[in-house]
Amino acid sequence: MIYLVAATRPNFMKLAPICRALKARGLPMRLLHTGQHFDPTMSDVFFRDLGLPTPDHTLKAGGGSHAQQTAAVLVGAEADLMEHRPRVVVVVGDVTSTLAGALAASKLGIPVVHVEAGLRSRDWTMPEEINRVLTDQLSDLLLTPSHDAHPNLLAEGIPAERIKFVGNVMIDSVHYALKRQTDALSRFGLEPKKYAIATLHRPANVDSAERLAETLDALTAIAQRLPTVFPVHPRTVARAEAFGLSGRLRETKGLRIMEPLGYDDFVTVMGNALLVATDSGGIQEETTALGIPCLTMRQGTERPITVTQGTNTVVGLDAALIAREVDAILDGRGKRGTVPEGWDGKTGERIADALEAFLAG
Repeated sequence: MIYLVAATRPNFMKLAPICRALKARGLPMRLLHTGQHFDPTMSDVFFRDLGLPTPDHTLKAGGGSHAQQTAAVLVGAEADLMEHRPRVVVVVGDVTSTLAGALAASKLGIPVVHVEAGLRSRDWTMPEEINRVLTDQLSDLLLTPSHDAHPNLLAEGIPAERIKFVGNVMIDSVHYALKRQTDALSRFGLEPKKYAIATLHRPANVDSAERLAETLDALTAIAQRLPTVFPVHPRTVARAEAFGLSGRLRETKGLRIMEPLGYDDFVTVMGNALLVATDSGGIQEETTALGIPCLTMRQGTERPITVTQGTNTVVGLDAALIAREVDAILDGRGKRGTVPEGWDGKTGERIADALEAFLAG
């Protein structure tokens, strides 16, 4: 049996194509949902839109500190793994549950496969960077989304024979959603290429009053030039309320606040936007696949191929730089990229091939 660990929205997007490929081959699998995203708008609707199977077991690891989440997943996953004894555990991405699932399996002597291995930001203030490096060290098979991940893994002492390029499985879900275009534009009164969309949630941008105020300055620089829709992450809402910034968040001219969107709606809205502003790693990839200019509101990226080959520009929270980039896009001088190798909507099948070969070997 192949055991898969899901935790957050980005995980769901990456696991859905893998589950479809495994099901088509008749390979037995078990899906654990750790509950790290416990808000229905952050979880339930994504299972529906992505066609993910109902989880076989669900933990309640949402909320609390990183240590509390890690402990909850370790204890819960260990018990489920001991009961079902899978042949391999598949973890995806870089969230807390990714590391905890890999650690639980490794301590039980169960092989670990990491999907999206080898990405590095070199920013040790990001919890995700710690999760990436440690998960890769625990993994027996490391499946990479782009060739630039390989030197990172080799430099960390991981044998080349354990590393395999498969492509970007997130893009499979983009292709899946594009076939299911919704009526989101008419529902929200949006015209194609007449608006921007923003998504911001990382602790570095929202977990202090000063940084959240800077983030709002950056959003204002966009909204002053182009109507901007902002599906607000629950984390950002909570921080704005705690810091007394809710009024500013909701009253910024040109900034339209809305609830988090389901995946099909989000891809429809994103795919018709003139530009995207984000601090999400996955959205940097999705915009490159869709050919839409992306402004990344961070100091760096663990996905450099989206900058060197794709449509991504790293702008931080520099409102003046952001204003210049938006003006360039409005003038038709936005960044045009190319789609990297293996970002073709068929990565789920290549991952299934790799898993079958791993189990046969």
